[in-house]
Amino acid sequence: MADIRSFLREKQKRGHKLADYKEKILRHRLTSVYRTLLVIVGVAALIALVIVQYRRHVYTDYDVVSSVPRESAGSATDIRLGDCILTYSRDGAHCSDAKGKTAWNQTYQIQEVRLAVSKDTVAIGDYNGRNIYVQNTRQQLGTITTNMPIREIAVAQSGNVAAVLADTDVDWIHTYSPDGELLSYGTASMDDSGYPAAISLSPNGELLCVSYIYVDAGVLKTNLAFYNLAEVGENYHDYLVTSDSCTDLIPCVQFMNDSTLFAVGDDCLRIYTGSRQPVLAAGHFYNEEVQSVFYNEEYVGLMFRSDKSDYLYRFDVYNTSAEKVGSFYYNIEYTDLFFDRDNIVIYNETECVITTMNRIEKFNGSFSKPVRLMLPGSSAYRYILVTDTSIDTVQLK
Repeated sequence: MADIRSFLREKQKRGHKLADYKEKILRHRLTSVYRTLLVIVGVAALIALVIVQYRRHVYTDYDVVSSVPRESAGSATDIRLGDCILTYSRDGAHCSDAKGKTAWNQTYQIQEVRLAVSKDTVAIGDYNGRNIYVQNTRQQLGTITTNMPIREIAVAQSGNVAAVLADTDVDWIHTYSPDGELLSYGTASMDDSGYPAAISLSPNGELLCVSYIYVDAGVLKTNLAFYNLAEVGENYHDYLVTSDSCTDLIPCVQFMNDSTLFAVGDDCLRIYTGSRQPVLAAGHFYNEEVQSVFYNEEYVGLMFRSDKSDYLYRFDVYNTSAEKVGSFYYNIEYTDLFFDRDNIVIYNETECVITTMNRIEKFNGSFSKPVRLMLPGSSAYRYILVTDTSIDTVQLK
């Protein structure tokens, strides 16, 4: 009997020791978890602090990271093409990167340049001429020769081109592949559909929008026609999948991406969405004269004269959901504006202002020499400045 009691006491002691051991292990694990959580919280707080400081940081100057020489003709114009620089005039065009390396050089003789851009692809035509030159940032894609005088052109990123061509009594709307193959065609007249005042191709080349101006009871109106040039459109007469009539004149239509288009009229901004049959998402009315229109894949902005005495301009920005992002006020005579990540960059030859979408002014300063073109660099707050004699890569500081 004593042996049994002794055995039970030993077993009980071992049980207590095992319980104590398990409790110590649990406390150790909990301590490790708490320490890990504290480290995570500390790191997260540090990251949040860095982000807040980064967003609040204001730049006052810039460093020139690299610079390469360039030669430019006074009559030439520099514009952004993708992440490269397109320089064109009536005598020719060439494309170069930020290091000054030329990708291609196209010579021609053009009296009045008609130019259309879609991301990294450009089409250059001659108003009343018969040739359209198609290139992207890497190479020349082809030359299109029309059989009638050119009035307007639009280009897709794929290189396909839409052109309004003038005939005796009607206008023709042709679409071409970059090597000149005729893909589709149709006619337009004031007595029928109206006069094609503006055209735009989606980047993938599947949607074509035409703004037709027509007369209704002595009043000029607009009809926006959407053509689906892909398989969907084959089920519709003349590929016309939808249209929208407007009481105001709309001289500007532009695809922002494959499923969003904006139309700017005399008194209204319209945004259409849909990759197959675009429909009106929203309309925003105004009673002021639009000074300029700027856009990228995510935003479209209209520049007006300021309604505040302390500023020259008001810039109203909308997103692809047709929601107004906000109004931004500037006191700078601008030559260009572009969206860079979540920033708005506005500049002229001598000065620049950079503002976030949250209306935080990140930079307001001057250039050390006259700037012909400014474009985003490879990282945040790094930019390319194109001057008469150099291409400078700069980092704000």
